[in-house]
Amino acid sequence: MFPVATALTAAEPSLRSLVAELMAFALAIGFSPIHIALLLLLLLGPTPLRRGGLLVLAWVATAALAVTLLLSLGHGLLLSMDKGTGHRTGLDLLAAGGLLGLGLKELLASRAQGGEPPAWAARLDQFCAMAMLPLVAASSVLEVASPDDLFLFAKTAGTLIGAHLDRVTEVLVTLLFSLVSATLLLLPLLALLLLGQERMLPWLGRGKQWLLQRGDALVGLMGIVVAVYLGWQGVDGLRLR
Repeated sequence: MFPVATALTAAEPSLRSLVAELMAFALAIGFSPIHIALLLLLLLGPTPLRRGGLLVLAWVATAALAVTLLLSLGHGLLLSMDKGTGHRTGLDLLAAGGLLGLGLKELLASRAQGGEPPAWAARLDQFCAMAMLPLVAASSVLEVASPDDLFLFAKTAGTLIGAHLDRVTEVLVTLLFSLVSATLLLLPLLALLLLGQERMLPWLGRGKQWLLQRGDALVGLMGIVVAVYLGWQGVDGLRLR
């Protein structure tokens, strides 16, 4: 991660601004309560570093593959994604509307639960009981299956296409994006590696409980914030046309 970041540090301001925008999208994608809670459960169980590490590697690989496939599709169709073009403005407005609706839905659902664990929490133990190969496969499917993440992956690819980067820089930014999207998964894994499972047990348990109580509400708020930003970009793009 650090060599990639170092290579981009000396880049021109427009590229740094692009990278900062994409890293914000990566963090929004990375806040996935179900994946974080699943990782915490794996870290509480047997062979935590191996199983947790495989889950994080699968996340990074899936994010990189999703962006790469969307980039290949965009380049193959020769889409113009400059700011103000119909493709980019339409994507911004579509993503803003979709994320706003999903964010409000998450907030209303979390309020209706009244502090009770979300519906997906009951399936976590079933996931943890799986062998690693089907567990990793299910995790990768869930990573790209949610509509809000699909919007953000598409927005990321569209922004990269509109930047007209050379292929080497495009690959570097995609790799950095994938790593940053895994930040919230990497942190507990690194803490376990440095401090050991015994010292981390209370923190892992409290972290899981906190996610089950507030994770969906925070996802909803994050979706609304990103929707407002994309809506502003879409309106700004309409003025440039």
